[in-house]
Amino acid sequence: MSKPLAPFSCSYTPNFPELLHALNCAIALSTYQANKVVFLSAPTPEKMVQLPRTFNKAMGISVRDDKLAVATIDELVILKNTPSLALKYPNQPNTYDSLFVPRTSYHTGQLDLHDVEWGAAGLWAVNTRFSCLSLITDAYSFEPQWKPHFISKLLPEDRCHLNGMAMANGAPKYVSALGQGDVAGSWRENKTGGGVIMDVDSNEIVVSGLGMPHTPRIYNGQLYCLLSATGELIKIDVEKGSYEVVNQFNGFVRGMCLVGDHLFIGLSKLRTTSSAFRDLPIAKKSLFCGVMVLHLPTGSIVAKLQYHNSVEELYDVQMIPNTRRPGIVSPAQEVHRRAVVTPETSFWAVASKDN
Repeated sequence: MSKPLAPFSCSYTPNFPELLHALNCAIALSTYQANKVVFLSAPTPEKMVQLPRTFNKAMGISVRDDKLAVATIDELVILKNTPSLALKYPNQPNTYDSLFVPRTSYHTGQLDLHDVEWGAAGLWAVNTRFSCLSLITDAYSFEPQWKPHFISKLLPEDRCHLNGMAMANGAPKYVSALGQGDVAGSWRENKTGGGVIMDVDSNEIVVSGLGMPHTPRIYNGQLYCLLSATGELIKIDVEKGSYEVVNQFNGFVRGMCLVGDHLFIGLSKLRTTSSAFRDLPIAKKSLFCGVMVLHLPTGSIVAKLQYHNSVEELYDVQMIPNTRRPGIVSPAQEVHRRAVVTPETSFWAVASKDN
C-alpha cells in the first residue's frame, strides 16, 4: 500500500529552485480554495521550500518595499517584514532571513476583492462585488474611485466581474473584466468571449472579445494579460486594439509576476462541478495546479512546479525580492500576538501564564 502524500506535496523541475536561488527572491502564491498564502523559496540551488499560512479566502497579494498586503474574505491584512524577529522566531529559530508579521487589518466586509496594489494615493483594490476600483482606508469599508462607463450604479451585484488591475506611475492604468453587463452576474452569459481590457484614464475599452481576462500587467512598457478560458498569455497592442499570443498553457492561467526575464505564471486545476468553469475551452486540458516559468524574451517555458494535493486553484503570484528563506506569520497563528516591534527594537514576548 502506497504511503499517503503529505499536505501540499509537489514536484518540480530541478531548475526551479536553481532559478529562484539565482534570482535571490521568493514567490508568494494565494489560493482561496485552500485558504492559504504559500511562500516558495530556495535556500540552496538544490532545495525548494514551501511555507503555507492560513488566510481565509486569500486573493490578491501586493508586495512593496518591506510590506505585504493580502486580500481575504472580509479583510485586507498588511504584514511587515521585520528581519530582527526572524532569527529568534519561537516556532522555528535560526531558519528565516526575513519574517512578515501582521501589523494592520482593514475590516472591509465581503467585497470580493481581487487584485490589490499600493499606489501614490494609497492602497488600491479591485472591488469585484461593487464593480469598481477602490481605495482601502480606515474611514470606510471602501472609497470608490472609478467604475467602467457601462456600470450605472455601485451595487453589490458583481455585474461585470471586474478583477485585474495594471498600475503605471503609481495609479491604475488598465483593468480587466469578464463582461460589459449592467445587471447582476451578467458576465456569466458569455464567459468565453465577453471579456475586455479598459483604459482607466479614458474609461474606454482597449480590446474586447477576450476569454476571461485576468492579471493585466505592464512589463517593459508592454501590456500583458492572461486569458484564463483559453490558457493563453497575450501581449496587447493598445494603439491597434489587438493582441498576439505569447504562449498557451494546458490550464486555467491566473496570477503572474516578472522577475528579471522570467515570468512566473499561476496554473489552476478547474473544478468540473463549477458552473463558472466546467464549460470553458480549457476545462478538459486543465489537469494540474502549479506554477509555470516562462522566459519572456523567447516566450518559451523553462521550468515548472506541480501540486499533487491540497492546492487546486491559485489566484495571485507575486515576487518577494532579496530573500532566500522568508517566513510569514498569519493572524490565525497565536504566536503573532507575541511579536513586539518598536522604532528602536523588536522582540518576542514571553507567553503569559493564566492568573
